[in-house]
Amino acid sequence: MQPTTSDLSSSSRGRIMLLDVYRGFALLGIFVVNIVIMNSTYLNQDNFLSQFNGFWDQAAQRALQLFFYTKFFPIFSLLFGLGISMQALRLIEKEEYTYTFFARRMFGLLLFGVLHILLLWSGDVLHIYAILGFFVPLLLRLPGRLLLLSALILLIYPSYDPILEHIFNSLGVLPGSMIETYDAASVREVIREQGFVSQLSLRLAEYKANLPMLLGFLAPLAFSMFLLGLYLGKKKWHTALEELAEKIMHPMLILFLITNGYRLLFLFVLPGLDFYRDPGVRPLLIKAMVVSDVFMGLFYLWLIGWLWKYEVTRRILSPLRYAGRMALTNYLFQSVIGVFLFTSFGLGLYETLSPSQTLIIAILIFVVQVLLSRWWLTFFRYGPLEWIWRCFSYREILSLRRVKIKTIQR
Repeated sequence: MQPTTSDLSSSSRGRIMLLDVYRGFALLGIFVVNIVIMNSTYLNQDNFLSQFNGFWDQAAQRALQLFFYTKFFPIFSLLFGLGISMQALRLIEKEEYTYTFFARRMFGLLLFGVLHILLLWSGDVLHIYAILGFFVPLLLRLPGRLLLLSALILLIYPSYDPILEHIFNSLGVLPGSMIETYDAASVREVIREQGFVSQLSLRLAEYKANLPMLLGFLAPLAFSMFLLGLYLGKKKWHTALEELAEKIMHPMLILFLITNGYRLLFLFVLPGLDFYRDPGVRPLLIKAMVVSDVFMGLFYLWLIGWLWKYEVTRRILSPLRYAGRMALTNYLFQSVIGVFLFTSFGLGLYETLSPSQTLIIAILIFVVQVLLSRWWLTFFRYGPLEWIWRCFSYREILSLRRVKIKTIQR
């Protein structure tokens, strides 16, 4: 039996179910990547991972390189841009839009991001999304083609490092110096054994030291995908996702072959060639790899959209929607779990888990998140943090519990 378009696209409350599936899928990929960083920070990550030479650990690391790294953050960014544009356009159509409301909503998200950094983990992305979100009303006025062109330019621009280096030098700021007082051993001691204040100092030092990567890599990538999401929202492509997936099948398959071909060359062939080590060439090769990873992430979205039209695969994928409907809560809860697993506030397992173990743990925890999300949404309309965010945005206490409809006995 073939499902109808309305069955495929929407839940009973008018949500586009496939978008929630996308969000759940993105959450899984982000946690699989983030748990590796939580287990060993960038200060010692290469040395730490180099000790795992067994088959399963090597397979896990290759799986991360081929299927996860730099693929899910772009997906999450695109979905945020799409979701926020859908909300803004819906309010404009109802003549209920005010910039005050929108700014308050983004300020609430910014607060979540700042608290995330201060209390849990320095690798937050919510504050980036919040800052981008402040400009949505202005950006939505731009022509669709300009949004699309800007997204492409931001994505393929070779390197933002020289620009940032000039800015930092002009300001007399050396981000790398922020973490010079730490080495691998001291980081391990702080995370495993010391208290909140010491761990907060480390998180802030990590955040400052990571500013070049944040501003030169993550922010442009997020902005690029954010603009693509705005473009899709403005064109209302989300109302015909299944038709779009069918329409672009051949281009996406060609893109998949090209980008994966380059990815395999980059991982297994290019490192052995002399020109790969040329300081003028290598950044371009790495940039091409990043672009390939982003397109692979877009391929994931296309593939899920294409599979969604079939009943069997739709049933397999649909549980992801529960996690996706509570994306904010689940994203932050993943960091809470990371604190429990790796720091002195829980099990203190920092730098004790192998790549295969972190991969398995991340998948199992996400499965639990899906089950908990489904249970929660049986009784409540929103996730707990989604509800807080909505109350803050609307400046009123909104109903959280689901209204039970009593059937009338005849």
